[in-house]
Amino acid sequence: MADGHAVVAPRITRLLLDTYAHRLPDVKGNSARATLQSLTPRERDVLLEIARGLINAEIAARLGIAEVTVKTHVGSILSKLALRNRVAAVILAYELGLID
Repeated sequence: MADGHAVVAPRITRLLLDTYAHRLPDVKGNSARATLQSLTPRERDVLLEIARGLINAEIAARLGIAEVTVKTHVGSILSKLALRNRVAAVILAYELGLID
């Protein structure tokens, strides 16, 4: 992960979400959406790319920013949303309907 690689392959992440997301506690939609407002526009962009299963290098290339900047945004997103890891960020994005 320190090199910008995903902990779990995007294909496996999708399979895990399809299989187990229904077992997770319900997210308080309004509360979670309000928390998303604490993110900067660029952090929201990075969150969407994380949720699409992209690694840091791919996010950097897609958004035209440095990979170290992506890493900084990822840390900020996890901190602001009180999430433990990228997988939790993906789950939150799916539960909030940010991506299909």
